[in-house]
Amino acid sequence: MKQRTIMSSEDIDLGLQRMALQILEKNHNCDEIAIVGIHTCGVYLAERLCRLLEKRGKVGINYGSLDINLYRDDWSLTSVNPVVRTTDIPFDVDNCRLVLVDDVLFTGRTIRAAMDAIMDYGRPTSIQLAVLVDRGGRELPIQADYSGMQTTILPNERIQVLLEENSDRNEVIIESA
Repeated sequence: MKQRTIMSSEDIDLGLQRMALQILEKNHNCDEIAIVGIHTCGVYLAERLCRLLEKRGKVGINYGSLDINLYRDDWSLTSVNPVVRTTDIPFDVDNCRLVLVDDVLFTGRTIRAAMDAIMDYGRPTSIQLAVLVDRGGRELPIQADYSGMQTTILPNERIQVLLEENSDRNEVIIESA
């Protein structure tokens, strides 16, 4: 299997810093902002975004994590026994501006499932989407509000986000057969 790096550790940091600034700019007059990471890598990226936002003076950001496995329209195709992780949303979702965070945006199905899951917790004023990599190839009409990078890859290629929180590396790679 061939691998090539498309984002170094520094590129990831710069992408997250840019997204944090854009989130602040778009939501500068809003006190009710919440960041929710989608399991697994989205949770780590959301934690990093929260730290960056707090460094920029945005204190008291609501933070949560979301498991969407049972909301996916294809969960029965991927596994008979899906791995269910913990959803932790310790704040009132109603009337807040919610930023969903994920690592890679591809078909849009994960984000659709995440929006369905969020609606079980309440009705936010808006839902915005932040992704580290937007790789195109949508099957649903979903787009990122904030992205660290946009790229297109071949059908036989796969993007792998490796973060130091769950890996010995901090980079984004493309794997191909």
